[in-house]
Amino acid sequence: MASPDGSSSDGVPPSIDVRGLAFAYPDGRQVLFGVDLQIARGERVALLGPNGAGKTTLVLHFNGILRGGAGEVRIGGLPVGPGTLPEIRRRVGLVFQDPDDQLFMPTVGEDVAFGPANLGLRGAELAARVDEALAAVGLSGHRDRPPHHLSLGERRRAALATVLAMRPEVLVLDEPSSNLDPAGRRELAEILLGLDVTLLMVTHDLPYALQLCPRSVVLSGGVVGADGPTRRLLADTELLARHRLELPYGFDARAMLTESDVSLT
Repeated sequence: MASPDGSSSDGVPPSIDVRGLAFAYPDGRQVLFGVDLQIARGERVALLGPNGAGKTTLVLHFNGILRGGAGEVRIGGLPVGPGTLPEIRRRVGLVFQDPDDQLFMPTVGEDVAFGPANLGLRGAELAARVDEALAAVGLSGHRDRPPHHLSLGERRRAALATVLAMRPEVLVLDEPSSNLDPAGRRELAEILLGLDVTLLMVTHDLPYALQLCPRSVVLSGGVVGADGPTRRLLADTELLARHRLELPYGFDARAMLTESDVSLT
């Protein structure tokens, strides 16, 4: 049971704590209209919603890329603000949909080393951090390869390694399964399920959300439209239609419901 400040019963603050977040861009277009969201440490949560719902705008507040609206965002109990940005950006790792946005060095190893080196790591300590991150994503043998020689799935895992090298508390992934072949989807899923981090996955891939995230949050029109167990949300055809979400043809989420799930719907 969480306390009024969002902390768990053992006093650990949530990894992500959003209170009354509203935001408008400089052109006056308002995208968020008072978002409340708490994600406990170690949770895996899918952030679902139609295009234009405000998903990207929301997650860019988690490491201070966007700021200045109403409300508050805390990461592990630390408020996101000008004085905390270096620590916030160490705690929150963003993995973008296009891995080429994060891979810009001559070799994979240099890309993975870039963030920890900026923290001041050098020598054997830096090398160990790179080895650890590459091993976590199954790319230990690719340290000296140019990123553009990798497949899309390998590049996406390399981009993940650049974030894991910072040892974040929170991992935010934007459409991680996009354009991956079935083997690439499976390999990435196995890696993500084995990570000891809080994971928030922004996705339109509802089966992937079901596979990886026990909980889902639907953002629609700049507010939270639904929040609950992924299986129950995906089995609610009226809710999906209302928020312009669609399962693949032939995919029956209700078939995966347990008796306890059905009794709560």
